[in-house]
Amino acid sequence: MPSFKITLAYDGTDFSGWQAQPGRRTVQGEFERAWLEITGETVRLNAAGRTDAGVHAAGQVVSVESATNIPPESLVHALNSKLPEDAAVQLVELVADGFHATHDAKFKRYRYTIYNDPRRPVFARKYAWHIPTPLDVAAMQAGGAHMVGTHDFASFQSVGSERESTVRTIFAVTVAPGSARGSARPPTTLGPNELRTDPRAEPGAAIVTIDVEGDGFLYNMVRTIAGTLVEVGRGKRPPEWVAKVIAAKDRCAAGQTAPAHGLCMQWVAY
Repeated sequence: MPSFKITLAYDGTDFSGWQAQPGRRTVQGEFERAWLEITGETVRLNAAGRTDAGVHAAGQVVSVESATNIPPESLVHALNSKLPEDAAVQLVELVADGFHATHDAKFKRYRYTIYNDPRRPVFARKYAWHIPTPLDVAAMQAGGAHMVGTHDFASFQSVGSERESTVRTIFAVTVAPGSARGSARPPTTLGPNELRTDPRAEPGAAIVTIDVEGDGFLYNMVRTIAGTLVEVGRGKRPPEWVAKVIAAKDRCAAGQTAPAHGLCMQWVAY
């Protein structure tokens, strides 16, 4: 049966996460409902990553096997006509049989956005964690460097994970300052499998972004990385403390789990 690769975006604010749950509004539930209405098929979509409630995506990738004869470009328009305003299909591709969005993913990038300004955000409040006191970005970058490589990230895993192993490889952690440009931009195609959002809406506001690229992530891992680096940025911990957190293999050793609304899945590489 033919396999389809679908790249999609959604605002996670009003979703109870990706995974379908009885009685709850989820991203998977909305997309599977739309697929049924368009093709008449009841399918189960496989996602590259199961985002939690409140987490956004600019480049989530899902796979599905389907017997539909509807051309990929027509499926984009058809599905979007059935989806709610806070979710949209970006691209539909016909791929090799057996393609699996989860198992075939090589690495992913997540971005955590911090609104680092004493003024309260208005337009960015759903897409960035508001921290009013200045953060030391250089110290956060130095702390993030300790995470690069293959490590046991048990300290960054929240209770409830179904993973058999807590060993993951992080290819890059990039902490960068920025400033708002006056308007939010929709997801922009930067290249193959690379989509990005910019939630920065208040002119002149200070923004700090934390980009994390890895071969896979544990439950709440990126949000815990963000919370841990904020401890460093606030001056409460030195950058080298991050290495001790990794070595501890104990969730209690790390920083807080950062709020969900600041996290966005950027892209998935295959």
